[in-house]
Amino acid sequence: MKWEGQRESDNVEDRRSSGGGGGGGGGSGGPVFGGRGIGVGTIVIALLGGWIFGINPLTILGLLSGGPPAQVQQAPAQRPPADDRMARFVSTVLADTEDVWTTIFSQDGARYQQPKLVLFRGATPTACGTGDAAMGPFYCPADQKVYIDLGFYETLKNQLGAPGEFAQAYVIAHEVGHHVQNLLGISDKVDSQRGRVSQVQYNQLSVKLELQADCFAGVWANHAQAARQILENGDIEAAMNAAAKIGDDALQKQSQGRVVPDSFTHGSSAQRVRWFNHGLQNGSVKGCDTFSARTL
Repeated sequence: MKWEGQRESDNVEDRRSSGGGGGGGGGSGGPVFGGRGIGVGTIVIALLGGWIFGINPLTILGLLSGGPPAQVQQAPAQRPPADDRMARFVSTVLADTEDVWTTIFSQDGARYQQPKLVLFRGATPTACGTGDAAMGPFYCPADQKVYIDLGFYETLKNQLGAPGEFAQAYVIAHEVGHHVQNLLGISDKVDSQRGRVSQVQYNQLSVKLELQADCFAGVWANHAQAARQILENGDIEAAMNAAAKIGDDALQKQSQGRVVPDSFTHGSSAQRVRWFNHGLQNGSVKGCDTFSARTL
């Protein structure tokens, strides 16, 4: 992926210098819960459990570590170090999403509100509760911030088998896609159905929300490529591979050896690949209406 030398975003907050339980950017450790260290293997278990069963990964980690999550103090926000290559990469990808979505929103006469992206290690306070590395990257609509422990990229590469810079960029673009859904009021509509429909029906709505975020990630890639020619050989395949590796069916097979479609919350591997590719090929926000699609 061609990214070096491009604009970096000013909307990155670096909280990695303060205590959040350890772990993070180098993938050499993990957050501490109940006074005990949690390794990458345990984090993956919690991550898979959260994705598959809808259980808060913090709860799983508390059980696995023999105690409740440690209290986390928020670090003062600061800019990432200039010599931190991974932080520069994330800042550059975020800047590219800003450029693309600002243009798309302005074409419809609207103003794009740029999200913040928070780098943290282990755990960090958010307006949605304590964010943890075990959750993987996530978006909090209450503070309009994307959170990522850069150690996730090691998990993505080594544990889930999805290496490559464009795979990493896809992850950021997906979370920014959730921000776009928040701005468009889509997330609120889905959330309003919580408790009003059955769990299976709500899971189906969650799948449509996640697949739309995948499609929005593809829309970003389409426009970024047209404007700045960011793609290199193998980049699309890397992103497709990442989408496939984090499909609900793939994760369920890996963790429990069987697939339970009614419990899907993010979509199957084939669905995630299909909708990312749909956005990539068409570059159309309206074309990402997973809620009206006859088939996913």
